[in-house]
Amino acid sequence: MKAIVYTKYGPPDVLQLKEVEIPTPKDDEVLIRVHATSVVYSDLAFVRGKPFLVRLMGSGLLKPRHKILGVDVAGRVEAVGRNAEQFHPGDEVFGDLSGYRRGGYAQYVCAPEKALGLKPANCSFEEAAAVPESALVALQGLRDKGQIQPGQKVLVNGASGGIGTFAVQIAKSFGAEVTGVCSTRNLDMVRSIGADHVIDYTQEDFTKTGKRYDLILATAGYRSLFDYKRALSPNGIYVVTGGSMAQIFQPMLLGPWISMTGSKKLVNLIVKPNQEDLAFMKELIEAGKVKPVIDRCYPLSEVAEALRYYGEGHARGKVVITVE
Repeated sequence: MKAIVYTKYGPPDVLQLKEVEIPTPKDDEVLIRVHATSVVYSDLAFVRGKPFLVRLMGSGLLKPRHKILGVDVAGRVEAVGRNAEQFHPGDEVFGDLSGYRRGGYAQYVCAPEKALGLKPANCSFEEAAAVPESALVALQGLRDKGQIQPGQKVLVNGASGGIGTFAVQIAKSFGAEVTGVCSTRNLDMVRSIGADHVIDYTQEDFTKTGKRYDLILATAGYRSLFDYKRALSPNGIYVVTGGSMAQIFQPMLLGPWISMTGSKKLVNLIVKPNQEDLAFMKELIEAGKVKPVIDRCYPLSEVAEALRYYGEGHARGKVVITVE
């Protein structure tokens, strides 16, 4: 089979299209013929080996442990292990392999059944591949960490990105009043996916308007923890799911202290892939409450170019890889 392989850290150019053996599923795994996958932040970080923390967290200290990257997958089941009972050959599935050995940038990949769910019936494979990690980050950030409730005022900073486009739609499905923060060129798109209000961050600083939000989900850029705190209502919750390293680490270091000394909570999210949340997203998508937003599609042979484009930080929604 064809796969995108890398054996050393560096820019996306270190990725190579090679012929490798088709994997064999273990007892609790299924073999998937991959039709599409998508780009996530960890793929770019794993290729670069930066920030260095990713090497300590499992990508490999001196050289890559995972030769084939790719977290999100959508495709058809080709074969099943002897103990696999949930899926059968021909089933259309999607899933998040971030908790396993990755491998989505290939024509075939093996995955544990618990990493997968049935693909939404009204989605193409490309749309389904855009969903798993980004949608689960948005869902768990809003519902589990943010404790979202109907009628709340919710702000999504980075509303036009991969996580943000899901967050806007999921928040609306929970009955929230949603404000999306994005750049000028993305205002109309963010409105089109359901945001009640949009703020152009190049023209207005949402932390200085005097408006207060019950829940803020930060997915991109950098703002001081204290800026976010100022924009929260008295019992508000700030959840960071992405952005710069400083934005991610501030809640980890200072959030517990600030949360203990006041009524506002500031927390970080580490996503937990699971079948239940994949099924929840499948229901939202099939009900028409959420639709994946795709910026560009690249063929498997152009994964390096897809990662370069993603790394520029201007993608609207998701960057998807189609697997011929």
